[in-house]
Amino acid sequence: MASLIDLNLYPDPPNTATIATGYATTAATLITPKIEPKLEPLDQPLDVPPQPYLASIPIPNPNPNPTFTLIPQHPTLVPDSNLFGAHPEVDQNNVYSEFHRISELFRTAFAKNMDKYDDIQASDPDSQAIVSVPAENQLSPVVVSSRRKYPARSSELVRVTNLGIQDERMELCVVGMHGQAQAGIDYLTSSQSSNGEPIATSVIVSGGYEDDEDAGDVIVYTGHGGQDKNSRQVVHQKLEGGNLAMERSMHYGIEVRVIRGFRYEGSASGKVYVYDGLYKIVEAWFDVGKSGFGVFKFKLVRMENQSEMGSATLKFAENLRTRPLEVRPVGYVSFDISMNKEKAPVFLFNDIDGNHEPMYYDYLVTTVSPPFVYHLGGKAGGCNCVSGCSHDCFCAKKNGGEFAYDSNGLLVRGKPLIFECGPHCRCPPSCQNRVSQNGLRNRFEVFRSRETGWGVRSLDLIQAGSFICEYTGVVLTREQAQLFTMNGDSLVYPNRFGERWAEWGDLSQIFSDYVRPSYPSVPPLDFAMDVSRMRNLACYMSHSSCPNVLVQLVLYDHSNFAFPHLMLFAMENIPPLRELSLDYGASDEWMGKLSICN
Repeated sequence: MASLIDLNLYPDPPNTATIATGYATTAATLITPKIEPKLEPLDQPLDVPPQPYLASIPIPNPNPNPTFTLIPQHPTLVPDSNLFGAHPEVDQNNVYSEFHRISELFRTAFAKNMDKYDDIQASDPDSQAIVSVPAENQLSPVVVSSRRKYPARSSELVRVTNLGIQDERMELCVVGMHGQAQAGIDYLTSSQSSNGEPIATSVIVSGGYEDDEDAGDVIVYTGHGGQDKNSRQVVHQKLEGGNLAMERSMHYGIEVRVIRGFRYEGSASGKVYVYDGLYKIVEAWFDVGKSGFGVFKFKLVRMENQSEMGSATLKFAENLRTRPLEVRPVGYVSFDISMNKEKAPVFLFNDIDGNHEPMYYDYLVTTVSPPFVYHLGGKAGGCNCVSGCSHDCFCAKKNGGEFAYDSNGLLVRGKPLIFECGPHCRCPPSCQNRVSQNGLRNRFEVFRSRETGWGVRSLDLIQAGSFICEYTGVVLTREQAQLFTMNGDSLVYPNRFGERWAEWGDLSQIFSDYVRPSYPSVPPLDFAMDVSRMRNLACYMSHSSCPNVLVQLVLYDHSNFAFPHLMLFAMENIPPLRELSLDYGASDEWMGKLSICN
């Protein structure tokens, strides 16, 4: 599956008005893009069948009161008979657009029993397009039979504002940023628009056409069609499909989403797609391309008052990994606070003040537990898998008959406890069931923040379900913890972490018979960790009630259920330079007030 996954990145919003085209306001320290799985939607070659893809974009938004405004049947737009004339003036306060009704598409995508929607589809003559509908073009209701399991895309094009967290995530998860599997232009067809004219909604800019010109805020975009399987222009393009939709969007002054695709080493397939905001189509013309064939060209200009383009942020982080001092000559305190203890360097950056506190602690790669932890729990039994573990081996049975990780080392579903293969197993270090014990995979940066004191961000793209690091410290019993608290030392209490692992792989909203994993089970974690002298980068992660990192309990070097390792995994696709956050939970009776190093 990893080879079919590409990642999307989108920035945070420029203001409080939130649109379903990809913006969201967050409380994060940095305004940075977000990434979600999606397959490359290249233009369809003339002799290659379309390929399946994944287009799912969850976006957080703090506004709890969604407002949906259907576009009037008769907006103040005047049709222009000039095919390539300038677009008419439009109301700039009404520039954000989106399509698909949330409720209908959610029912379509996630209803348990789809058979009841199988036989009929009705075209609604009252569905409201973003442009006016001539009376002669209005249709009567028609009922048609179909073998498809899913109804066609909605014919409504609406503008959506003020979406709450759950509403916006649900809508964008169902709709997707780009609905075409192969074509670079996504649009509502004439049959899906009640006025009978196609409307473009998004475009992919990935260098697939030799006549494209990309200057960031201004793009000369080549229409689609006319290419062979080697991406060479071999015939003239026609004013149809997506090309006609682009011209009609220019005609009516409707903005389009722009998504850039380019190669990226940190993604699952080697390429990422970055949402770069809304653009207006201001000009369209027919020209002779570099290959000598006629192509349609569209000039796109980025709309004002938007956040920095996500692609710019991604490229900035890429430059930081290779030549940090050229990109940021001031602010670096250390290029590796782990002192080569980690497999990847951990940067320390502070351009705010002279605080160098993280340099004063011993870096601890893995948690230090008392000797009795290894004796009371007994030795961890091992499997006899020489070439790699299978689903019927000893370690798989300890995990309830299935491994928690896929073949790429991604956490598939959170569990109360995960047993990884340990020192007594005969399987190799590359075994599918050895993930968190292998240390860092990504390059991280501990940085000074005005909002959270200290924070942690990655210089790499982190795929959802990926292992990040262990939350390390020196294990203390209840009695020891009480003494250390009196002494004023910094303690972390593992049983206070929120059970976010239960959310990872939770299908209860889709399948009513979903059962939350309960095996293997663990007793309450009756210990604390001292981080006052020894710690690692995890100690600098900030608290959040909506975190992007979860704590997963793991055992691999002993069998004492009461003292598992605290392993951290990504709850979502985390783009470079996005601050990492944990849910530290709430205090209990004997532990008192939360005390963390920040």
